[in-house]
Amino acid sequence: MGGGNFGLALSTVCARQGIPTTLLVRSEEVAEAINKQHRHPRYMSDLELPTKIRATTDPEVALSDATYIIHAVPCQYSREFLKSVKKYIPPNTPVLSASKGIETSSLGFMADILKEELGEERSYAFLSGPSFAREICQGVVTAVVIASEDLLLAKDLAELLSNDNFRVFTTKDVVGVEIGGAVKNVIALAAGMCEGLGLGTNAMSGLVTRGCGEMRRLGLTFGARPSTIAGLSGVGDTFGTCFGPLSRNRKFGFRLGQGETMDEIRESTTEVAEGVDTSIALVNLIKTKCKGYRLDLKYPILFGVADILQGNQTPEDGVKGLMNMPFYMESFDERSW
Repeated sequence: MGGGNFGLALSTVCARQGIPTTLLVRSEEVAEAINKQHRHPRYMSDLELPTKIRATTDPEVALSDATYIIHAVPCQYSREFLKSVKKYIPPNTPVLSASKGIETSSLGFMADILKEELGEERSYAFLSGPSFAREICQGVVTAVVIASEDLLLAKDLAELLSNDNFRVFTTKDVVGVEIGGAVKNVIALAAGMCEGLGLGTNAMSGLVTRGCGEMRRLGLTFGARPSTIAGLSGVGDTFGTCFGPLSRNRKFGFRLGQGETMDEIRESTTEVAEGVDTSIALVNLIKTKCKGYRLDLKYPILFGVADILQGNQTPEDGVKGLMNMPFYMESFDERSW
């Protein structure tokens, strides 16, 4: 479900495994191009798709006899989309989500959205890790992790999707994988701004490292395992998104650092930088769920990015704020040692 870059990438993985794959898209024009020319007319249009991928705009055709369903619709549009198709989804069909982020209206993760819209009876899994869609389609070696409370489902999906170029690991830590997948996009916005301001490798490395520290702190608050935050879905995906040239969030941040406005950037691209909406939702989630005084001192990068996106400060102001914070130990955890 979802004909964007990552929907195309995971469809390609399935089709190369010899699995008949149906891609549910919104446009008849897109469906016809994929079925006849084996290319998407807008996304990665220079790449040829496997012939085993068939596209349709009819959810009943796509979903009614599905053995597995992969959800690749951006987080902020997922609830409305799921409401429109849930009557076609068989009751026991498991769903693998490849979407990342926090819904701005409910402050829920994808696990919350899926269970609320499709019910808690079925099994769910969540894929994350450093995985640019173009590289997956090109067959470049990629490693990801699938999290599920149902380890048998995670194992089945890992065996189904893994090949010589695409390796899937498994975990039960759904919360950790979801937090890593959401926070890394916000850190990538900050990393892009850092690069756009021309601050150099020292600043970029320090920023990303401190950002991963904030990710770890938030993960522990919600019950995530530190090993998950340090793994593919946390630090691994953060490295790829912050330093990789294909990252949409990094590009968005770079353009902000160069002085462009939010409206100018959004008007010039059809791609979704999930970190923009996630950033605001993340700060609201921290304020709602996390206890303590001066949360902005515990999460200065996450709060700083949100302030920049809301127009409360410039990227230059954000850097000055980070460099003039009160002095404290590198890790808050050390105070209890």
